[in-house]
Parts: sequence; structure tokens; C-alpha cells
Amino acid sequence: MDKITVLLAEDELALAHIVRESLEQRDFKVILCADGEQAYQQYLKQKPDILALDVMMPKMDGFELAKKIREKDQTIPIIFLTARSQPKDVVAGFEIGANDYLKKPFSVEELIVRIKVLLSSNRMLTDHSLKIKPDNETFHIGDLVFSGTKNTIQHGINAWPITSRESDILKLLCRNQQQVLQRDILLKKVWGDDSFFNARSLDVFITKLRNHLKADPNVQIINIRGVGYKLVW
Repeated sequence: MDKITVLLAEDELALAHIVRESLEQRDFKVILCADGEQAYQQYLKQKPDILALDVMMPKMDGFELAKKIREKDQTIPIIFLTARSQPKDVVAGFEIGANDYLKKPFSVEELIVRIKVLLSSNRMLTDHSLKIKPDNETFHIGDLVFSGTKNTIQHGINAWPITSRESDILKLLCRNQQQVLQRDILLKKVWGDDSFFNARSLDVFITKLRNHLKADPNVQIINIRGVGYKLVW
């Protein structure tokens, strides 16, 4: 089996070499680039399997690089690596065409998991991985704590209830945070079918959940147009 080729564009040389060495020790092939222009030329020449791009780079930043690559290739997975954690930056990255967004500092193990998910056969969640379990689940979403048993969200000393339907949707998003949750699968798991009426109801519940989650502005439910939703923070 051929090695997975990762194009890593990172201008912090110390971090870049640590990540490269760690990936190579796990049998990845790594193309290391120190700026956006070099990364673009290596992308054209090497045809890697996946891109891991720093956002803040000289000559061409990660957003500009990703946009340029997306004009040629709509399918290659792109992960942004960045210290920029403002919601508008995260949203901008996904709108440009990113598949994932990893905030610094990060562990190489987490990066490897993200790479493997994005290079899986469908690059999304499958139906069998989305079962709603009735057990007592607690999720930490940024600065928020969501209780899947009590159907509550807590921020500091303040807590407020959500409906059972909102809770079911949020459980699925939480279990699969940072991954695309397909809209039709979500509808079938929560409502039983993906009819037009249920699809409109889902839109309403997503809006309500966004209102519940805005106590932490870093928490976002991103709409991946035509595909589904992704919970990020």
C-alpha cells in the first residue's frame, strides 16, 4: 500500500519539523513547504493526498492558497492549522473550501485522526455511526457543558433547558464534532425520514441550537451547503 502523502505548509520551522518527523515516523510521506507560493507549486508538482495548511504564511496565506487550489480541485481534503480561533475565521475557512480546522497548539495524534477521517472512503460519517444512545452523556463544548440526560446547557453558574428534539440533534453534532454530519442521515435518525416538512423543521431547530450555544461565541454550527452540518469550536 502506498504511503499517504501530506503537503504540510507551515512557516514556523520548529513546529513544521516536529510535525513532519512525527508523521514520517507513522509512515506518512510529508512534503514540507515554508510559504504559500512554494506550497502551491509543490501541490501542482507532487499531487499530494491531503493538504495541511497554516493560515498565516508569507507570500501567500493559507486562505488564498486554499481558494486557488479549490479553483482546480474540489475534492482534495484541506485542513487549516492556525492559532486564529475567532468564529469569523473558522467560518471563513469553511466557506473557502476547508474540510477541517485544527487550532494550535494541537497534538500530532489528533492531526493523524483528522487525516484518516478525511481520507476515508466517503470522508463523512456513515449511518451506523450515528445511533442516538439513551445513556447519560455529558459533552464539553468550548466553555459550555451539555447534559444529554438532563437536556440542559450550562455556562459557568448559569444553566438552561433545551427540548428533547434539540437534545437529540445536539448529541449527534457533539459525538461527531469537527466532522460533517450529513443532513439526510440526521433527519432519518431524529425524525425517521427526510421529508420536506421535517427538513424545514430541522432548519428551525438548528437556529434554536445556535441561539442556545451563543453564550460561547467560539462555538459554531457550520452549514456545509448542500451536504450537512459541522459543530466546531
